[in-house]
Amino acid sequence: QVQLVESGGGLVQAGGSLRLSCAASGSIFSINTMGWYRQAPGKQRELVAGITSGGSTNYADSVKGRFTISRDNAKNTVSLQMDSLKPEDTAVYYCNAAIVRTGVYSLKNYWGQGTQVTVSS
Repeated sequence: QVQLVESGGGLVQAGGSLRLSCAASGSIFSINTMGWYRQAPGKQRELVAGITSGGSTNYADSVKGRFTISRDNAKNTVSLQMDSLKPEDTAVYYCNAAIVRTGVYSLKNYWGQGTQVTVSS
């Protein structure tokens, strides 16, 4: 089994910062891309930021210059540093990882349970 466990959400005022973290555990052979998605009420889930195992990153236009994604391949973790937060960043944030399980050797997408981020104006 594989689990993604997120931490770090909460309530912050506009202009503030939060750091989200996600740890993958279980029978992991390798992890390909890791990323963060978010879903606001009444909206579709959207990609916020992604990072490959080699460290290449991509960001949604709405967060470029404010959010930074990073990962620690040795610890199977991915983090999202969120600065200059805006009320429109309010959403449930989900960790995502494309993982090859030991003994299975096929790539599968896994999701965390989600963590609430609320930015007050």
